[in-house]
Amino acid sequence: MPRWAAAVIESCTLPGDPSELHLRISYDDGLCDTPQADTLERWDVAVLHRCRTHHGGENPAATGDCVHADCPSCTVENVEIGSMTFYRVHLDRGRNAYWAMEEESEELYEIAQVLLDQQTGSFSGEVSEMLEYIGTDLLVMDRVTLDRQWRGHGLAVVLATRRSTGSCPAAGPSPAHRASPTSAATASRTEPSGTA
Repeated sequence: MPRWAAAVIESCTLPGDPSELHLRISYDDGLCDTPQADTLERWDVAVLHRCRTHHGGENPAATGDCVHADCPSCTVENVEIGSMTFYRVHLDRGRNAYWAMEEESEELYEIAQVLLDQQTGSFSGEVSEMLEYIGTDLLVMDRVTLDRQWRGHGLAVVLATRRSTGSCPAAGPSPAHRASPTSAATASRTEPSGTA
């Protein structure tokens, strides 16, 4: 995580140094045997915290807290503290993106209803007018999950921003109610962590 983002978050209330957070991105080709294969790509992102563990039964400490960077009695490990799921939606290949999103999940369908034209599968006229760059892809943040002690500090937005490359418009998870295209493109949801 960049230092500027860590400065935004009060590290004294977090269980570790936010500058030691990093992402491990993996592509899930689980949609390859579905009709959505050419239209949707699922990307899973693990949120990892780099910790230095002191041998001899001491508690783990943030990497930056160790007095000696090359301490021979320490090992560095990456502890998973959460995960994110993104879908890259190709608006120009495969089938109609609107219907592909509808078939994949209710949440993706709700986003498609706000952003895409039902007939063409491309951005609706209203959304096209609002976006500075349209392109042919849409990045949808489907889910953010963080361990309980890492929640409530604004990390979901910072981490999602770090994942987004700017190469295509991005939308967050669907709000609970029908939203305007602007709010659908900026919404985010943090889910309780059940496995991390």
